[in-house]
Amino acid sequence: MCGRYALGIRASFVRYQLQQHDMPVENAPDDDDVRQTYNFAPGNHGLVYRADVPDYGAGGRPHDGDEAPEDLRNGKQTQSDDPTETRYKLQSMKWGLVPFWTKRNPDYGSVLKTINARDDSLASKGGMWNTMKQRKRCIVVAQGFYEWLKKNGGKEKIPHYVKRKDEQLMCFAGLWDCVRYEGSDEKHYTYTIITTDSNKRLSFLHDRMPVILENGSDQIRTWLDPGRAEWSKELQSLLKPFQGELDCYPVSKDVGKVGNNSPAFIVPVASTENKHNIANFFSNAKKSAKGVEEKKEVKKEESAFKEKGLNVNHDTEEKRTTTEQNSTEDNAPVPVPRTEFKTKGLKREREAENAVHPTKSIRTGVLSADVSLAKKRP
Repeated sequence: MCGRYALGIRASFVRYQLQQHDMPVENAPDDDDVRQTYNFAPGNHGLVYRADVPDYGAGGRPHDGDEAPEDLRNGKQTQSDDPTETRYKLQSMKWGLVPFWTKRNPDYGSVLKTINARDDSLASKGGMWNTMKQRKRCIVVAQGFYEWLKKNGGKEKIPHYVKRKDEQLMCFAGLWDCVRYEGSDEKHYTYTIITTDSNKRLSFLHDRMPVILENGSDQIRTWLDPGRAEWSKELQSLLKPFQGELDCYPVSKDVGKVGNNSPAFIVPVASTENKHNIANFFSNAKKSAKGVEEKKEVKKEESAFKEKGLNVNHDTEEKRTTTEQNSTEDNAPVPVPRTEFKTKGLKREREAENAVHPTKSIRTGVLSADVSLAKKRP
């Protein structure tokens, strides 16, 4: 089953990624017209990649009871003048397929029943998917999907995020349809995600998973081919568990609430990048404690200077030089040699003290006042 997935990137970036895998996109919606969320739920509008065919789908004529689309009635073609060339597009559609024969807008409970289509249900003739599987096949684009691991007899559910190990987009096999409700001219485009048996990697999590087709592969071209307007064994054979490498790990339970949305939902709970990680909490606490201790040491040293009657005042006009170093192992600042420390404020203070007490000697590395007076005596 697939009841929640992530698509938190812009439509323009999805278009770019697909084109990098030899999946051409002639048309795509604006970024603002597509929902970007890391918690994509049924009823949301997602991105669907499909052949640019009429609303009745592939094939030479509309299916029974469906009117030819307006562009065909006006003599316009949505595809290229070259019959051998197929154009593809990205389209915003609502998740939860509503068949073309539906007369009224269904309630949310009914929509939930059509968010997934089982691969074995497509193998049999007839059924509600019959027209869609022959004429209206598509790819549903996602970054990854969520599944919940049940523990303690189902009392505890731990969300897991599944993504490709190579970080590429996931291309789910899907079906789409277009419907007009009674008394309305508005078109509603909807889709469903096809599921199959889980592979070995995910069998511990759930017995079902989305059908994932390899990006830019012959599988996708075959699946979307508008020239295949009849269901076949070849098309059915594409609906199998994904054999590529997948990452799967627990994520924040906050993803369980549909209204929540955060990029942290696709970050492992145990990751150092996750602010909710308990290890990070103790690590930050240690850093904070270390900072407090360092401040205490500084204050202690300042008190010791004051007890000795020494005050270090920084001259605002003082020019300080830095020592450049091309490379260090940890990029830490290189200490400045001792001979370069000639603090004007401290020197002036000591000169003033010698003027008041000419017989007192202070070892500063420069001539003291009593030495200077001794040289003047005959």
